[in-house]
Amino acid sequence: MDEELPTVCVLDASNYVGFWIVKGLLSRGYSVHAAVQKNGEAEIQKKIREMEKEEEKVVVFGVDILDYQSILVALKGCSALFCCLDSPDGYDDVMVDLEARGAINIVEACAQTDGIEKIVFSSSLTAAIWKENISTEKDVDERSWSDREFCKKLKLWYALAKTQSEQAAWALAMDRMLNMVTINAGLVLGPGVTQQNPLSTMSYLKGAAQMYENGVLASVDVKFLADIHIRAFEDRSTSGRYFCFNQIVNTEEEAVKLAQTLSPLISLPPRYKCQGSEVYAEKLTTKKLNKLVEGTAC
Repeated sequence: MDEELPTVCVLDASNYVGFWIVKGLLSRGYSVHAAVQKNGEAEIQKKIREMEKEEEKVVVFGVDILDYQSILVALKGCSALFCCLDSPDGYDDVMVDLEARGAINIVEACAQTDGIEKIVFSSSLTAAIWKENISTEKDVDERSWSDREFCKKLKLWYALAKTQSEQAAWALAMDRMLNMVTINAGLVLGPGVTQQNPLSTMSYLKGAAQMYENGVLASVDVKFLADIHIRAFEDRSTSGRYFCFNQIVNTEEEAVKLAQTLSPLISLPPRYKCQGSEVYAEKLTTKKLNKLVEGTAC
């Protein structure tokens, strides 16, 4: 118990998921380099700065994901990186390329350091569920990738950004022989999500009706998601991609509950009554996640 835990970096610590990963790491006794971008969520930026004043295990670094040197400074002295990129301003075709370029810079910076032993890359289920024939597939698991051209055609910019940035990160990590895992999260829910993560939440939900009807609309609690990121780092046997969700939304009742949770971002018609008749087949599988939660990742 006296063994000192390594220092790790979280980039971007000023978005919703990154902030909760920082909190989870601190609760376990890790020292954290909290790397934040200028355009991070304002309320979370403020909390991170307060955390730095009160908690000696947190050091805040200002980074620009397009500035390679600023990433290297944040990574110095760290043995792992939790990479969780998200745009607080929402997603369009320009943001798709920016996020992919940022992911490449970050992974390359990890390759150039001596200390980084593992990258835990935060991705999304939307990087796996968007393609022409998804409705005909029986199971959708970690081998599935979203079709980039299909995403472009439907203007699913969030899904395209997550697909493109994750694929770019994997290509470079394998080329540089880096130890990396990705966590493909469902729609993130949790305390203050509608205030602190509104545009990203709505970007994820573009095409929600199709996701719902195809049995691939799922959500995850942010505390559980942060815990899975940390487990993926701590368990030496983790490899590849991990779908991460704890609720599949495939009935009308669950869809209504989700809408109520996300109010006022989503509003139901006045006096809406749930008919309770719709039930869609679940297609997402979590076999890999279950093994990680049970303590054996392989």
